[in-house]
Amino acid sequence: MTEMMKVVGIIGAGAAGLCAARHVSASSCMTPIVWEKASRVGGTWVYTSQVGKDENGLPIHSSMYKNLKTNLPKELMAFPDFPFPAKEESFVHHTDVLSYLEEYTSHYNLHQYIKFRHHVEKVKPVDRDDGTHGWAVTVQDLETNSTTTSLCDSILVCNGHYSVPVIPPIKDIDKFQGQQMHSHDYREAEPFRGLRVAVLGASASGLDISLEVASVAKEVLLSHNHPVEIPSELPPNVRQVRGIVAAYEDGFVFGDGSHADADVLLYCTGYKFTFPFLSEECGVTVENNIVKPLYKHLIHTAFPTMAFVGIPFQIVPFPLFDVQVRFFLSSIKQDITLPNKTAMDQDTQAAFAEHISKGKALRHFHKFGKQQWDYAKDLSSLGGILSLPQVLTELYAYVSSLRQAQLMYYKHAQFRIKDSNTFQHIN
Repeated sequence: MTEMMKVVGIIGAGAAGLCAARHVSASSCMTPIVWEKASRVGGTWVYTSQVGKDENGLPIHSSMYKNLKTNLPKELMAFPDFPFPAKEESFVHHTDVLSYLEEYTSHYNLHQYIKFRHHVEKVKPVDRDDGTHGWAVTVQDLETNSTTTSLCDSILVCNGHYSVPVIPPIKDIDKFQGQQMHSHDYREAEPFRGLRVAVLGASASGLDISLEVASVAKEVLLSHNHPVEIPSELPPNVRQVRGIVAAYEDGFVFGDGSHADADVLLYCTGYKFTFPFLSEECGVTVENNIVKPLYKHLIHTAFPTMAFVGIPFQIVPFPLFDVQVRFFLSSIKQDITLPNKTAMDQDTQAAFAEHISKGKALRHFHKFGKQQWDYAKDLSSLGGILSLPQVLTELYAYVSSLRQAQLMYYKHAQFRIKDSNTFQHIN
């Protein structure tokens, strides 16, 4: 009988880390250790009014704002075999998602594996006598300030990627006299009452925050470089403009040469992938917003006992995390055999080439959208694991179209999953 891995280290007790702990703990031959710097589960779903640093001098992790409701229906968001509690509304408040994750934790009895208030400081590969690699994980207990090192057979990095903001360079930004803020620090609209607010970026958070701020602001300038304008109806005080190319004392110049005055610049410009705890020996780099060297956006090709769950973005996170975790565990349990390093690297290079051939920017290599469903099918097929039901693909496409056409109203819609292939739009 093949000897399986024994100790699986998991960094973070957000949705990805909890999913990893659930599946690892379900194996009689593996034990998870989960390190979480906060005092509760939930990761980015734990709202705090604090910004900047926490009481330990560490950066605030969550980017959650006070009134956020999901932009995906709960029927689509749930882990494959753990539905959200029955409730009429489909687009739920962030507190409902946190409650769901807490229920998931209790249902699978995961608290016993989680070391709360433990901050991972360093992860380093360790050579073993049999030619394999283990992992030395050095962790600080934030309660006692003591430091310990644990040895793990494999490691799942689940630290999220919505906590370290990207602030793009803007010509003459130092001349702008108004307030500047990244959406990471946005909590509510009230401070912007009566102001002219430039929102840079029109992906999910940019659109959502623009609508919220518009309820109190004098004007919202929604600045983006999408090929076409947002087609949906928008509030009358929201005006779409091209991307900001320069600043002056009282406002901004846009890509088409026009300009407008503003009191506030709100960056909705995304986040960086960052792994400050990985030692240089881990050989992980982030270049042009691409985490390297990963096979299938997931497994370290030089150290295949290390995986990064949740690197892809613009996805339905919980179901995709579930597929990624199950695929990785199939490999470390040796239910499947991964290709060798050369073959895995070649697979990634081929994926780069395909991405570029479609006219996509290289920095969007991990940006999935509808591509996520083929990716999930690929992992399920390669890993010999249960695939996601087709209804998720169908509902995702429907909601994406609805959001595009009715940005101001789509969250009023209610859905019900009828079976593995069909859903119902109730209202």
